[in-house]
Amino acid sequence: MSTVETADLRATTRSVYITFIFLGVAMASFAARIPQIRDHLGLSPSGIGLVLLAIAAGSITSLPLAGHLTHRFGSRAMVGTMAVLLGTALAGAAIGYQYGVVPVVIALYVYGFSTGAWDVAMNVQAAVVERRLGRSIMSRFHAGYSVGTVAGALAGAGAVKAGLPVTEHVVIACVLVVIAVVIAVRGFITDESGAEDEAGKSGGALAAWREPRTLLIGLFVLAFALTEGAGIDWINIALIDDHGTDASTGTLGFALFLAAMTVGRWFGPNLLDRFGRVPVLRLLAVTGLAGLLVFVFGPHPAVAFAGALLWGLGASLGFPVGMSAAADEPAKAPARVGVVASIGYCAFLGGPPLIGFLGDHFTVSRGLLAVAMLLVLSLALTPALREPTVR
Repeated sequence: MSTVETADLRATTRSVYITFIFLGVAMASFAARIPQIRDHLGLSPSGIGLVLLAIAAGSITSLPLAGHLTHRFGSRAMVGTMAVLLGTALAGAAIGYQYGVVPVVIALYVYGFSTGAWDVAMNVQAAVVERRLGRSIMSRFHAGYSVGTVAGALAGAGAVKAGLPVTEHVVIACVLVVIAVVIAVRGFITDESGAEDEAGKSGGALAAWREPRTLLIGLFVLAFALTEGAGIDWINIALIDDHGTDASTGTLGFALFLAAMTVGRWFGPNLLDRFGRVPVLRLLAVTGLAGLLVFVFGPHPAVAFAGALLWGLGASLGFPVGMSAAADEPAKAPARVGVVASIGYCAFLGGPPLIGFLGDHFTVSRGLLAVAMLLVLSLALTPALREPTVR
């Protein structure tokens, strides 16, 4: 590779990092203000859970289309377009909540749709960069997303503490996200289509849905996606409602969870290379389970914060490693990744209403114990993610 090509690839790598980071900023900026939106609308835990369901519904709608659209229009055009759509949708939710639930639900559905498509296209470009570099950096890109969520959460905590209204805070964040991403995607390189073409010859997505290993990986990713999503959606609410913290402290707990995920994703590749997927993922499942139990049953907010830290570390690698395992065979990677992503995103579809329903009948914290049950299941599923044998 020439010096010019190396410099161009480094610039592209930076561009991909920026798109991961600012997707995280957008998500956390809105999530940090969920308690205030809930209070303004007068919603119960199950009510806000049903509202958040609109995000998952939008994502599930976009997933079957995202791969085809990315293949046709390219990841550069898809990420740029979805960034504008996402920014418009979140700004619409931040304005619309003042007029009732319906505008919020509509806006969040569009937000979910754009998030799902952005995520797929962004990972396609990340895979191209990874292949060009010749080394595994996918988890580092996902760590970039986590960095963005931490930044967004900390900014959200500051906005809550300063008394900045929800609308002004979220709209400002959306403007910054759109500007940064539209500029960044100019550095993307042309997508590679060889893998998709080979996948089509190998039977495509329909065949992947009949593969036991692919389905088991999907169930594993589902467990970890619910673990991650429950923390994002409910930690600050549980800290405020069940542990008696104020709103800004609850948001700091949310930021701590995201920071722990970031650390796990950044340093995780070293552990994976040294010990392998199965031992590391088992350790993380146990860590996440322990953290979740400490968070739920901790007698003091400080103990709950320690639980949030362990919970975030435990949740950090499940989703990206699941994607890597689905892509072990390059010729069939697109179809298998699509299947695993579709199963995993069901966590975002069913998680909010499930925990909200349990929160109505018990507490939000006790409702989170449903996540613990899936983490126990994930321990039995880890062998499906074992690295392929080199012959």
